[in-house]
Amino acid sequence: MTSTLTPQPVERTKPERPGAVARRRTRVLALPEARWAAAATVCFLLALPLQLTGAPAWTWGPLYALSYVTGGWEPGWEGLKALKERTLDVDLLMVVAALGAASIGQVMDGALLIVIFATSGALEALATARTADSVRGLLDLAPATATRLSPDGGEQAVSVEELAVGDTVLVRPGERVGADGRVLDGASEVDQATITGEPLPVPKERGDEVFAGTLNGTGALRIRVERDASDSVIARIVRMVQEASETKAPTQLFIEKVEQRYSLGMVAATLAVFLVPLAFGEQLTDALLRAMTFMIVASPCAVVLATMPPLLSAIANAGRHGVLVKSAVVMERLGQVDAVALDKTGTLTEGSPRVTDVRPLPGSGLEEDEVLTLAAAAERPSEHPLARAVVDAARERGLGLPDAADFTSAPGLGVTAVVGGRTVTVGAPARLLDVTPGAAAELEESGRTAVLVVVDGTPAGLLGIADRLRPDAAATVASLATLTGTAPVLLTGDNPRAAAHLAAEAGIDDVRAGLLPQDKLAAVQEMERAGRKVLVVGDGVNDAPALAAAHTGIAMGRAGSDLALETADAVIVRDELAAVPATVALSRRARRLVVQNLVIAGVFIAGLVVWDLAGDLPLPLGVAGHEGSTVLVGLNGLRLLREGAWQRAAAGGNG
Repeated sequence: MTSTLTPQPVERTKPERPGAVARRRTRVLALPEARWAAAATVCFLLALPLQLTGAPAWTWGPLYALSYVTGGWEPGWEGLKALKERTLDVDLLMVVAALGAASIGQVMDGALLIVIFATSGALEALATARTADSVRGLLDLAPATATRLSPDGGEQAVSVEELAVGDTVLVRPGERVGADGRVLDGASEVDQATITGEPLPVPKERGDEVFAGTLNGTGALRIRVERDASDSVIARIVRMVQEASETKAPTQLFIEKVEQRYSLGMVAATLAVFLVPLAFGEQLTDALLRAMTFMIVASPCAVVLATMPPLLSAIANAGRHGVLVKSAVVMERLGQVDAVALDKTGTLTEGSPRVTDVRPLPGSGLEEDEVLTLAAAAERPSEHPLARAVVDAARERGLGLPDAADFTSAPGLGVTAVVGGRTVTVGAPARLLDVTPGAAAELEESGRTAVLVVVDGTPAGLLGIADRLRPDAAATVASLATLTGTAPVLLTGDNPRAAAHLAAEAGIDDVRAGLLPQDKLAAVQEMERAGRKVLVVGDGVNDAPALAAAHTGIAMGRAGSDLALETADAVIVRDELAAVPATVALSRRARRLVVQNLVIAGVFIAGLVVWDLAGDLPLPLGVAGHEGSTVLVGLNGLRLLREGAWQRAAAGGNG
């Protein structure tokens, strides 16, 4: 089988982003909810200017009617079905309130209410569809076919679903692994970032475990299949994300928690306001007018609209500063978190290896720049991430790189090239020397990857390579600890030594390393069972189950996997980690304004209701009072649009 394992030339292509998942995106207008909401909005926007400019009612009346029908039939129908199950849905109440407003001449107000609720339903449907798209797209990480080896050495391309436990498969350089298994023969480096989040490819040789969907490097591997395709780590991630999304507690805005009681009470009260005076001899028109006035001034839409402006303003302000919060519910939930779990690679760190140390060895007679120049020149033809880090470091120092000749690469060992007449070998110290230099052990103890540079057979220098901590990581950890009252936890698939070193730099004491996706999920569920409301911050496919199961999840946007971006409740678009505590603080300020607005709206509703019941509240005055309270609470909520609100949140305050 030796000839089979001979590395084949690898076509140079643009490096694949770790964790990338093929896009499967549902188009917005493919959703019926979105089409109905769009139709209702268009009709409303056509009718409104006609009405405001004094056009005849026959020009704008039918347009408003179409807005009612297109935007209201679906929530109305769902509400009727809920009513059949003896449940009063707030959407049905909103449709009734809109029709009631139209019946007493407030056609535009009712249409606006319909448009708001139709748009909200469409956004919710779109978010659900996009998450499902990403979960399905995750399966594209695993190749559709694999090369199965027969006992006589023959090769056969088969579907990965046909692979059985015990089969032997060949994974050539640059291919993705087709099944979970164990290496029987060969040596290579495998990029496992999609599964473990490790920033660097992991050396693999006989006896090592590999996972479906991971990317093979420059060597060829012969692998024995140990799990069915339906039980691979990638397949389990899909199931965990789906299960976590389904079992996650239903999210509701604060006011929606009392919608049933409020809705039932309002319906009962409206009927009483209409029937009781009618029973005592009041005219039908007067009784109906009083009841409609009561429905308008007591309508829950005023309370709902009092709730939304602070949350929407906070969302808009966060969006201006590079934070995409996906809904008002998410913005409200962010302020409730009291524990934080952070991923390492790509979240606390920049997600790409960099040269941190250049150490000439005694007796080499070389300076730092000379060691780095020779190493970079030898590594320049290589596609390995460590090689790119070495070349980038040389270019950052402005070093000229001479041409290299006779370049060769040995998987698991390193590269060799002739640079300026000298033979330069760059690779792992343990593989190039019988004894690891003390300086290399020191680098590895500090969480760095040590790379040895050998010139003409003599060890000349050591390079330390590591994934660098984000500049704002330590300050972010401290701010989150202050906001939540507990220090964040580090959850990572990286090795314990590297994780512990980086956690110490960031100021984190609780470190849980070497975790697979299911381990991260279990850690978050354990915290949730202990009564904590956990915020998970991550960026990779391996973080997706934890993001889905957490009270709230935030993804780093610039290098985040598609699945993480869709599963998370919010996305840090600019990759500024300090935006996480600022958004939490802004959410807490929004929640306080929501409470203020509910008090204001409640006072207005109570006053107008008492006036209508105990006195004779004119309908125009009732509508004016109702709309006035909405404007007042809206302006109060708009305070969070100011730049100062974000600055105070970013400074460590509460918004």
